[in-house]
Amino acid sequence: MFVSNPELRARGLAVFEELFGGEAMAAVKRDMDGVCPDFIDMTIEWAMGGITARPGLDLITRELVVIASCVTLGHTVTQLRAHTQAALEAGATKEQIVEAILQIQFYAGGASVRNALANVKDILQAAA
Repeated sequence: MFVSNPELRARGLAVFEELFGGEAMAAVKRDMDGVCPDFIDMTIEWAMGGITARPGLDLITRELVVIASCVTLGHTVTQLRAHTQAALEAGATKEQIVEAILQIQFYAGGASVRNALANVKDILQAAA
């Protein structure tokens, strides 16, 4: 059973709302309903409140790092799309997102970069 930390939860919820908005929380809850509701608490408190809210990197940089990680993994399309939208919400430009994806070409390969660009094309076009 997950034990909540109220301070991390408050920080995490604030960051989550800023980057993803209210609809994202409902989607995550639907995805985890009946499977692992603790995953939501872990995401909010550990990932958002414990890591993403840390000082040292701004939200744009953090989101570009996550996008690059998703491209490298190659199978995280849902997260790639969510973090592309979050990067835009944080203030990243379309060009910064494209460059972060292209930067991974040598490390993750052309197929991963091509697929990532195709998977976020609609998000980037809507941002232009």
